[in-house]
Amino acid sequence: MRDYIGSSTVPDYGISPVEASKFPDGASRLSRLADLAQELGAEPVAEKARELALRVAEGRFYVACVGQFKRGKSTLLNALVGHNIVPTGFIPVTAVPTVIRFGEELHARVRMHDGSWQDVSVSELKEYVTEELNPENIKGVDGAEAFVPSHLLSSGMCFVDTPGLGSVFTGNTATTQAFVPHIDAALVVVGADPPIVGEELALVEAVGRQVQDLILVINKADRTSDQERAAAIQFTREVLERRLRRLMPEALEVSAAERIDNRGPLRDWDKLLTSLHHLVEVSGTNLVRAACDRGLQHLREQLLAIIQEDRDALERPVEESERRIKLMKETINEAERSMRELSFLFMAEQQRISDYFVDRRKQFMSAASKESELEFVAELAATPRSFGPRYRRRLMHAVQKISRELVTPWLKLEQDEGERQYRAVASRFAEMANKFLEKLASAGLGELTRMPHALDLDKGFRVRSRYTFEDFIGTAQPPSPLRWLADALLSLAGGRKIITKEAREFLWHLLETNSSRVHNDVLNRIQESRDRLEVEIRKLLHEISRVAEQALERARKVKEEGAPAIQSALEWLDRLERDVAALG
Repeated sequence: MRDYIGSSTVPDYGISPVEASKFPDGASRLSRLADLAQELGAEPVAEKARELALRVAEGRFYVACVGQFKRGKSTLLNALVGHNIVPTGFIPVTAVPTVIRFGEELHARVRMHDGSWQDVSVSELKEYVTEELNPENIKGVDGAEAFVPSHLLSSGMCFVDTPGLGSVFTGNTATTQAFVPHIDAALVVVGADPPIVGEELALVEAVGRQVQDLILVINKADRTSDQERAAAIQFTREVLERRLRRLMPEALEVSAAERIDNRGPLRDWDKLLTSLHHLVEVSGTNLVRAACDRGLQHLREQLLAIIQEDRDALERPVEESERRIKLMKETINEAERSMRELSFLFMAEQQRISDYFVDRRKQFMSAASKESELEFVAELAATPRSFGPRYRRRLMHAVQKISRELVTPWLKLEQDEGERQYRAVASRFAEMANKFLEKLASAGLGELTRMPHALDLDKGFRVRSRYTFEDFIGTAQPPSPLRWLADALLSLAGGRKIITKEAREFLWHLLETNSSRVHNDVLNRIQESRDRLEVEIRKLLHEISRVAEQALERARKVKEEGAPAIQSALEWLDRLERDVAALG
């Protein structure tokens, strides 16, 4: 995901880079790298270096607020900064990541897919970052920033309000996971009812692998009992410590809603503020420096690869470069055909997972069909023989209750297993794709070895879970006035047998449909991951070809001027390479 935060091409509503130059060495190295990339004509590298230089100069580090939807993340951030900045609601609200950073006065801006920034008022922010007014991000917003005169943020800490997990909206979790590489620290917001769940745990694990500073918050403490919170805290800490293989900090119990309204006990609110101030004072410098080092290393590798390509193009005859590019294109075309072999490997993984979940579902349905029939007969005996439409309604509600009680506990375990299997398949996909690229490199595309971090799971190949829920409630009423009339008229002539038959069929339909949700979801996610991976391979191959062709074009122009120009260009590239290497 592109680091959209802090573009150098728009006015800054916070403190200026010069005034806030807390890391002059890191910022100057990145600015120098941007100048070198500009000199070489590598605009994408130059732009990314400038953006990171501005972030480092201002000492900004990102504390993401992560967790399942309806955990109260947005409310918590509003309470921490003392302003109602990010929208809140009773449905999954956040559609895109929203960065809250320091500014002398309240202001907001959004960045569109084309890279442009658009100034908006804080009250207008909801039109771009909420699902209600920007469903599925149809407005094409990459991200948003809100500037707040909050003392807590005055030293460079920025909060990030991330879209919630488990949302019914398909884009949300993918957006959150794509933001993971930009996170420096995290507020992990969980609840007591329910405690941390499968997909939520997966994201926290992904964040925990990248960052060391995690602050664990149990929100909505006013809505649960002491016993419930204690059990949730123990469970959450045990699960996280087992998955992250390290000790977790104390879980802080707060109620953001109480703090917004300035009511109720403080609970652990002061401890939370202390933890955040400690993060700024003790860890902030290291977090910014680490972000600087990560970005600098990655951008240097990209620039050095381009320099080497330019040098090679100057040192070999133009005809040889032309033959190499022709061979490269033929190899890439052949790679397109060879990707069918990779597709077969992907398909085999998909079939294996499909068979695995089909077998699990068969086992469930075998047991559930017997149990559901016993419960249905019991409900049938307990349902009063009343007026036809009323009898249908009662029996259908009973069927829904039976199916819900049978499916829900099994589905929870199945979803956790689905997430585990999906993550394993996604890792195998990336491994197979990288082996495919290695094979291409050994077959004549040596340039692949120069491309840093060719394929990495952090690039967002994984996609969110999106289960399709069958409505357990909507079919309880007769579907039409005609059906209601038939139930009423047939109540004395065997109508109850028809209703009973349809209720039994409805029960089987609910079990069938809902038990297939995990299977369908995992297969859809695997297919989408596969599609993304194949697109990324093609983009990588295209980039290699583009860099080689640009290098050849520059070399051709230089060679037309003669040997002195070639020698001068080589010396210039040597100087660039030394300068780039020195920035490490």
